[in-house]
Amino acid sequence: MTPKPELKPVLMFDSGIGGLTVLREARVLMPERGFIYVADDAGFPYGGWEEPALRSRILTLFEKLLAEYDPEVCVIACNTAFTLAGADLREAFPTMTFVGTVPAIKPAAERSRSGLVSVLATPGTVKRAYTRDLIQSFASQCHVRLVGSENLARMAEAYIRGETVSDEAVMAEISPCFIENNGRKTDIVVLACTHYPFMANVFRRLAPWPVDWLDPAEAIARQARRKVPAVEGAEHPDNYDFAVFTSGQPDFSTRRLMQGFGLRT
Repeated sequence: MTPKPELKPVLMFDSGIGGLTVLREARVLMPERGFIYVADDAGFPYGGWEEPALRSRILTLFEKLLAEYDPEVCVIACNTAFTLAGADLREAFPTMTFVGTVPAIKPAAERSRSGLVSVLATPGTVKRAYTRDLIQSFASQCHVRLVGSENLARMAEAYIRGETVSDEAVMAEISPCFIENNGRKTDIVVLACTHYPFMANVFRRLAPWPVDWLDPAEAIARQARRKVPAVEGAEHPDNYDFAVFTSGQPDFSTRRLMQGFGLRT
């Protein structure tokens, strides 16, 4: 009888719980793989960090994570982390495959009919040269408004844990995304932070007019699937599917949320 192959896990990394939106999609496409979800909650939110310090933190974290868990692939389910440190991670760990998360500017520009696109992101992602380069390369025919929200990632974390978030507070963060110009209106808003899709239904309800809220989670999961070979006869392993918190102290509501996503804590 041929022994079933032992498969390495997929490591999913985010500053907090936003990467669960990507994990949800990846599980569907990679049912035979086990997952390790890493939340850098001790460093959350990333928006307030100076770039050199955050880059150093991410590289140091991955040195430990790769040594301890030896994953098949690492999915950086965080725009801020990947646009800042993606190239450094690939240079520092050349034998590891990294799947990154970048603002979905190219598909937004391809789909927009009005030519008015907004990118709802964190301040770090907005100011990154990587983001500007994406606009120049793929959306030069559009007017792209970059909206850096100071508070929305934190609000999304609270919302998904069941806490109340006021409509007024959410509207203050998303209202700059909506532009009217010569009879044209914004028709696509790129959700350039993996936390934001958790609140998509709230955004739709509060929006002054309907737009396409572009969630990149499925595209990231598809890319991860392309990078990880499917192994015939493999079964989903029992020893993975757990969450790691850099603080070591997730609260009760967070642990309950992880269990709802099938992750041990």
